[in-house]
Amino acid sequence: MEIGFIGLGVMGQPMALNLARAGTPLIVWNRSPGRSDALQAAGASVAASAAEVFARTRIVMLMLYDAAAIDAVLGRGTPEFRDLVSGHVIVQMGTPSPAYSKSLDADIRAAGGAYVEAPVSGSLKPAETGQLVGMLAGDPDRIAEVRPLMAPMCREVFSCGAVPGALLMKIAINAFLIPMVAGLAEAFHFAQRHGLDVRQLQAILDAGPMASNVSKVKGAKLAGGDFSVQSAISDVLKNTRLTTSAAREKGLASPLLDVCEALYSEAVAQNHAGLDMAGVIKAIEARSDRRKDRVP
Repeated sequence: MEIGFIGLGVMGQPMALNLARAGTPLIVWNRSPGRSDALQAAGASVAASAAEVFARTRIVMLMLYDAAAIDAVLGRGTPEFRDLVSGHVIVQMGTPSPAYSKSLDADIRAAGGAYVEAPVSGSLKPAETGQLVGMLAGDPDRIAEVRPLMAPMCREVFSCGAVPGALLMKIAINAFLIPMVAGLAEAFHFAQRHGLDVRQLQAILDAGPMASNVSKVKGAKLAGGDFSVQSAISDVLKNTRLTTSAAREKGLASPLLDVCEALYSEAVAQNHAGLDMAGVIKAIEARSDRRKDRVP
């Protein structure tokens, strides 16, 4: 039977392409037209509607931007919701809030369906090369059914218990990732304003003990001034707010994330929402320029 895949955005399209190229019988749909052409060329079927995807499949994977998009595609809150999800396994791969995911799980199960959380860690490049890291939460039998489908997209997949364990794990990862990239941007800003060779900074960081796949990719962007999107500032701000909100719910301090939320908010306010997350250096530059303006 075909596997459904809905949501062919920056991450969803390369993920679905890896499934199709691995021979997965796939039927896809995207709310905006044009994103399915590459999938069709790779052998996937293209549905005329989300309803057609559900009609032809049992397992449907969703890679959608936020809770509102998920609810709209599923018809949640309408009579169509039960008709769509009953008898289906819904694999939710985006990053809504854990509280939302838990409530969606309950609603899907009440409607006669099954739900698996399957967020992924990684940005555009790992999505293109099938090197994402997947996290699964839900019923163990459904996790066992979904896990093989993750293989073309992920280099490793981890089971994280019951819903919303996978999303909480993804948020914990973001609590490290987001300050790390902001710190890298601050280091490059410091070097630039001191007249250092930023390409040399990049080489030294890449050779040193702090080097990682993320630091190498984002360092190259910062050194070259290339802020083409892998993880957009607007998306990172959304994920930062999810993380700080989850911290507040437990009464936890999140001092580094609080600073990052302010920086990414400033970057969006300065019309940089469409840049890659390394473009947060623009907000840091703006802060430095404001300080210089205040110096007598």
